[in-house]
Amino acid sequence: MTQTIAPRVRTLVLLLLAAACALLAGAGPASAHAAVTGSAPGQGAVVDKAPARVTLTFSEQVALSDDSLRVLDPEGKRVDTAEPATVSGTTYAVPLHSGLPDGTYTVAYQVVSADSHPVAGAYTFSIGAPSKTSVSVSGQSADDGVVGWLYGFGRYVSYAGFIVMAGGAAFVLACWRRGSGVRPVQRFVVSGWVALTASTLALLLLRGSFTGSGKVSDIFDLSLLGQVLQTKSGAALVSRLLLLAAAALFIAVLFGAYDKREDAEEKRDLTFGLSIGGVVVAAGLAASWAMSEHASVGLQAGIAMPVDVLHLLAVAAWLGGLGALLVALFRAPADTPLDAPAVRRFSQVAFGSVLALIATGTYQSWRQLGSWSAFTDTRYGQLLLAKIALVVVLVGVAWISRRWTGRLAETVPVEAPAVREKERVVAGAETAGDADIAAVGDGEAPVTSEGDSGRDTEEQPDSERAAQLARQQAARDAARQKRMRDADPNRFGLRRSVLAEAGVAVVLLAVTTVLTQTEPGRTEQEAKAATASSASSSADEGASGALTLNMPFDTGGEDGKGIVTIDVDPARVGGNEMHVYVERPNGRAFDIPEVKVEFTLKAKDIGPLPVVPDHIATGHWSANGVQIPMAGDWQVDVTVRTSDIDEVTVSKNAQIG
Repeated sequence: MTQTIAPRVRTLVLLLLAAACALLAGAGPASAHAAVTGSAPGQGAVVDKAPARVTLTFSEQVALSDDSLRVLDPEGKRVDTAEPATVSGTTYAVPLHSGLPDGTYTVAYQVVSADSHPVAGAYTFSIGAPSKTSVSVSGQSADDGVVGWLYGFGRYVSYAGFIVMAGGAAFVLACWRRGSGVRPVQRFVVSGWVALTASTLALLLLRGSFTGSGKVSDIFDLSLLGQVLQTKSGAALVSRLLLLAAAALFIAVLFGAYDKREDAEEKRDLTFGLSIGGVVVAAGLAASWAMSEHASVGLQAGIAMPVDVLHLLAVAAWLGGLGALLVALFRAPADTPLDAPAVRRFSQVAFGSVLALIATGTYQSWRQLGSWSAFTDTRYGQLLLAKIALVVVLVGVAWISRRWTGRLAETVPVEAPAVREKERVVAGAETAGDADIAAVGDGEAPVTSEGDSGRDTEEQPDSERAAQLARQQAARDAARQKRMRDADPNRFGLRRSVLAEAGVAVVLLAVTTVLTQTEPGRTEQEAKAATASSASSSADEGASGALTLNMPFDTGGEDGKGIVTIDVDPARVGGNEMHVYVERPNGRAFDIPEVKVEFTLKAKDIGPLPVVPDHIATGHWSANGVQIPMAGDWQVDVTVRTSDIDEVTVSKNAQIG
């Protein structure tokens, strides 16, 4: 049975890894974590006059580039005139050419959200009446394709590398210090460091293309790399590389000087120092994720970041320690077996990690979901339910492992020195007998006389023969000890349960990686509510919607050109709220000495009705209670004064009421 377990283990692990990678690939490389919550003109809206600008409002702040907001006419030509700019808070705008003809226009946006994930999309609005358009609004996201898949896979490898490295080292220091001299455990921890380092370098190279064009050819563009280094995500990746240099020193000491220490007091002091240093380095590495992703933005970011660090450390202690335990159970040499006390100590560490995960995971779920309905109504909530189910399964299998650990401790506590000595004597005698029998079987005459002994000595020196016999005896001793150890049903049961834990953990890590790349449920629901509200407003716009008028002006003086925008809400008979915005042609707000508005209904010989708005902020005036006495085609006159002598009045007609 023990001879066939290794191939089965390898096959099962490979299948689990393949399933995890398929899950990671099928889920999509990345989803938007900032969502569009408003736009003007709105999605699908039909406006009478060409707007002076297009504005987008996101659920959180985003990073803009020169081409972040593009407006395309029906033929696919750009009609925006300048780089996008921040209007206020999370609202961004791009100015348009004046006098745009009727037709359907496409607004395409590609920005980077505050939690480092790219956000891309497109929508259409029409001037006058809808028309055919040659612009395709599908496939706008730059994170699709090969680069997006590579970036998602790199994130998975980076998480796995951190868990293996940090959790494996913690297992050695906290549970099985003899493991610092076991070569398979050393390779396990070092492989985690290599995976994390390689994936971090790859993410640095992929980042520019991932948040930009999405082209493979841009991966090695040094100019893009320079831009990435100036972002929050780039700084986090560079910090991770610097901390990995400290982690390399930690690993070298753990598997070098620490293992060679024989003095108990020196080893105790070194254990304390390594424990403190290891926790600091591991926490710093975990913070490189927390400070640049979900936890760094949104609700209670100051609390969410340390909670996220604690959550990731608990995951590493549990799953990484589980991997080290699996390696020790299957690959530890016979002269350094994994003992029951070490397994029992890991069981205690895992139990504490689970408690920490429950506490931190509950807080994270509340922060990212915001409501019970988000569990089933959002993709984030559905993935979170899958993660919770996997954790429950993992805890159940861990409980079975804990039972096997207890039985192992009861049946094989600690081998007595006398018993071990007796086994060595018996093994030595059996080895010598086996060697003589083997010699006879090969056609060699057994040693029966002094003459024969002399001939053997001439053909094969005594020292070489003794060394050969010693090697044979050592190999037989090791094989016999391994067979005796593996024959224990309790140890065999523990192996199987730990292997099952590791398989579930691989899938759990894949789901967690996809979860970190998915739009939080709270944001998704807010975006849906905003979209529904916008659609409702657009449907009612003909009866009582807000009125927006954009009027270019030129007073003829210095800095006399600009655009004045009048917003009247709800644009119906009775009291209305009016806002006036004054901007330069490039879309930036600026102040002028005076702005006045008059309403005239010539068909009924009413007016002009003057309104003098109050100055609110730079380029912004407002007036409440603007009375419109009856419905009709009103002429709106706006007088703009840019200096003591430079003044102009611009007019537009609008249906009000």
